[in-house]
Amino acid sequence: MLSPYMSPVERLWYYGLRILCGLVLLFLILPVLVIVPLSFNSGTFLVYPLQGFSLRWYEDFFMSADWMRSLKNSLIIAPAATMLAMGFGTLAAIGLTRGEFRGKALVMSLLISPMIVPVVIIGVASYLFFAPLGLGNSYLSLILVHAVLGVPFVIITVSATLQGFNHNLVRAAASLGASPITTFRRVTLPLIAPGVISGALFAFATSFDEVVVTLFLAGPEQATLPRQMFSGIRENLSPTIAAAATLLIGFSVLLLLTLEWLRGRSERLRTQQVE
Repeated sequence: MLSPYMSPVERLWYYGLRILCGLVLLFLILPVLVIVPLSFNSGTFLVYPLQGFSLRWYEDFFMSADWMRSLKNSLIIAPAATMLAMGFGTLAAIGLTRGEFRGKALVMSLLISPMIVPVVIIGVASYLFFAPLGLGNSYLSLILVHAVLGVPFVIITVSATLQGFNHNLVRAAASLGASPITTFRRVTLPLIAPGVISGALFAFATSFDEVVVTLFLAGPEQATLPRQMFSGIRENLSPTIAAAATLLIGFSVLLLLTLEWLRGRSERLRTQQVE
């Protein structure tokens, strides 16, 4: 709410800043939203103006064997990679938060390095590692590398949640005779669950959207949805790609809404701990 004592210059700055932020946000979102109407175009080209309304490209997406195979592969690889990333990332975050040892910063840097290293380098290195083992075109190699890419997100979100964690609750559980596993399962995990789930969602989105590593490691039978879209753009630009992109946009919005709900839940839990 504007203060009645604001000068004209301050009011101009107040409104100007908000208009500028709105224009920047529109600039970032508009290229994404432009593709949505094209997925409902009855024409065979990705051009404006639209020639009519049609669901033919969504029908083509769900009736195509190639698109359905790629979607099935994504729904196999992404959840499996997310489970691995969630497990290893949570344990690593707890160990790094509680433990004090020499080289802790170096270990943390190594664990989050997949976020910093260019993904094409990870793809080449993964191919050179798995190819001699005969795992170049396999689900296992894709799941393992996608899990590695997702671990940093889990570590960061869980570590942030543990910053406000009340360790007296763990000590109280231990003093009452609870084993470390029981304490983790019934005390620690429920309280850090928002951070764990948030990290898992980021890991899932990273795996589901990954295309570079998949180009190096996946064969025709392991092609994921992003790789299928990449192949479609390179070989045959079809409006079916717009339908697939629209579905991914809707999925991303759903993930963002879930993350916002988890953020609010985490704040409420943190407030309850303080009280």
